[in-house]
Amino acid sequence: MNKIKLIFLTLVISFSFSLNVNSKPVPASFADLAEKLMPSVVNISTTTTITTNANPFPFQFPPGSPFEDMFKEFGTPQERKSAALGSGFIIDEKGIVVTNNHVIQDADDIIVRVNGDQEFKAKVLGADPLMDIAVLQLETDENFIPVAFGDSDKARIGDWVLAIGNPFGLGGTVTAGIISARNRSIGLSRYEDFIQTDASINSGNSGGPLFDMNGNVIGINTAILGRNGSIGIGFSIPSNSAQIVIKQLIKFGETKRGWLGVRIQDVTKEIAEVEKLDKARGALVASVAENSPSEKAGIQAGDIILEFNGEKINQMKELPAIVARTEVGKRVEVKIWRDKKEIVKNVILGRLETSDDFKISKSQETQEQNNEEIIESLRIAVRPLTKEDIKNRNLPNQTTGLVITKIANNSPIANSIELNSIIIEAQKKKIRSADDLRNIAKEVLNSNQKTLLFAIYNNQNQRRYIAVKLD
Repeated sequence: MNKIKLIFLTLVISFSFSLNVNSKPVPASFADLAEKLMPSVVNISTTTTITTNANPFPFQFPPGSPFEDMFKEFGTPQERKSAALGSGFIIDEKGIVVTNNHVIQDADDIIVRVNGDQEFKAKVLGADPLMDIAVLQLETDENFIPVAFGDSDKARIGDWVLAIGNPFGLGGTVTAGIISARNRSIGLSRYEDFIQTDASINSGNSGGPLFDMNGNVIGINTAILGRNGSIGIGFSIPSNSAQIVIKQLIKFGETKRGWLGVRIQDVTKEIAEVEKLDKARGALVASVAENSPSEKAGIQAGDIILEFNGEKINQMKELPAIVARTEVGKRVEVKIWRDKKEIVKNVILGRLETSDDFKISKSQETQEQNNEEIIESLRIAVRPLTKEDIKNRNLPNQTTGLVITKIANNSPIANSIELNSIIIEAQKKKIRSADDLRNIAKEVLNSNQKTLLFAIYNNQNQRRYIAVKLD
């Protein structure tokens, strides 16, 4: 009995020792760390000229009217100055400062305050709206104390972090917390992989650093949840992603991101089922840009990208960030799933910033309603795609399909496809008439699978794949 107690006691002590070795102690104070880092964190203030040309009257005076000269000053452009505050941090002793792009965007003057009392003018070396990063150069010959970047990939949920910044103009404010989550996306920019923290972050903290307990920058504080101040949910750009952009901005004054030339979407369980893929993973190619690296390499709409340059794509949102950080002109292997098997394509990456994909365009969405037909099995009404539709919506000239004109509330596509979308394929077969769609839907309903895979152009004229279960 005593032997059993001894073994049990030994196990308890060993387990407790293991916990103590693997866990980090709670800091008794952040004072030493804060004191060391404060000289490297700066306060940024900007002024921007805003011009307005609003006519206060609901009408215009005719030329030559006696009232024209009397009231002309009301219609002339009016200028006013707008001020904004933000934060930043020094990464080079010569005065290179990192902040958010939205802190300095369109600014006429940028003043950077160091150590709370020294003020310097700054010029923009480069800015990237897509990741919301800007790099400034202080206009002085003085030397400064820089901070170093840490490895944000090693930051774990639950790790202590420190934020220093200029909230509400109260410079030199230190807040502490933990990493609450990783890989957050909140819809602010094209490339999002935020670190979420509960360290108090408020208006004016934008562009400031998020430090680990070694005093290294692992994030750039960018956004908060809650309009009226911190509610314990703040977001930071991971340092590993930020460094790639920062180096390019310093060297070139602009970014040079890799470009694949595809529009992609999530692979749902239904799509994986139709494609006989083991599980929902990868990025489904909805369309391929003309003369893009993907088109030249033979990648096609309907392919599922499983791996890019040796990195597995588990979720669609991972691919844009991986492609963007890959060197322009590099030859990469892309593993894709096509016709229920894996194949490899070699792609030479282009540059995003010089591509047509970089330009945002809007197309008209008006079309005539004619020759409308009912597809009873789908409970929708459709009409043939016309040449006028193709022209107005800027679609490829050889496009064929059906425009959806009505969708019943109990239609199987009601929650998946929008009105005025264009069905161009069903089960990977081109749709030229309402009968084509009827026959394919009938085949699917008579099968055991009962999942119908559509290829459509949505209301933004983007080619998409949608899989739906039929009743």
